Amino acid sequence: MCQKGGDMSSYSEGQTHQLMERFEAEGFTPDDITRLGQFKNLSKFRCVLYGTHEIKLIERCWREQDGVIYFSLPPTDGTTGPQWIKRLEKKGFRLSKWAKDVLSSPDFKPTNGIISNIAVLKGMLWNYDSDRTTKNIRAEADRRNLIKPNAEVACLIREMFSDKELEAMGLLWIVAMHDPIKDSCGGPDLLRAGRDGGGRWLGTAYGGPDDEWSRHGGFAFVASQVSTQDSVS
Repeated sequence: MCQKGGDMSSYSEGQTHQLMERFEAEGFTPDDITRLGQFKNLSKFRCVLYGTHEIKLIERCWREQDGVIYFSLPPTDGTTGPQWIKRLEKKGFRLSKWAKDVLSSPDFKPTNGIISNIAVLKGMLWNYDSDRTTKNIRAEADRRNLIKPNAEVACLIREMFSDKELEAMGLLWIVAMHDPIKDSCGGPDLLRAGRDGGGRWLGTAYGGPDDEWSRHGGFAFVASQVSTQDSVS
């Protein structure tokens, strides 16, 4: 049986200090501590301490640190925009009209043999919606030495991550911060993989410099790239 804990007044200063030292030794960040305190089933950890439950580790191909999500994409394979439309729809993803406009544009230029290491800046990094503008997001990326992705990155992200994985990241959507591509109405669009609006979408969002963004999404940039062709001897 899980045992009941005492109230906060029963914890000694030494016990609290010991716990915080252990958190620090294990590499916990202040954000980790905040998330732990907000965890809805924290009592389950007590059950682990007394042997009635076990922890099952979930393998993920991404990690989060200080409000930034990191992962590597599979190598690009030269898939064109129209080919991406067929490829994603065949796998059950839904594409908006505007996403199809962007993918059909001559400005969508695929690459081949490029592996991108992605950094996704979470919207929570900006406290106010008025600060979370496209130009401020790009300025923060520049400060972190991140670079603009190719538009195809959004397709790879959509294909790689399920809606449940986006939810586990704490995101409704991830937008690739590539150079905007005009849709059929002339809008400066950015491709966006999202679970909002029914889920499993590849859509778009306006990427004008002064456009404001929700805190519930993430902004994908490239941290580093490797060409598999360059590595062939």
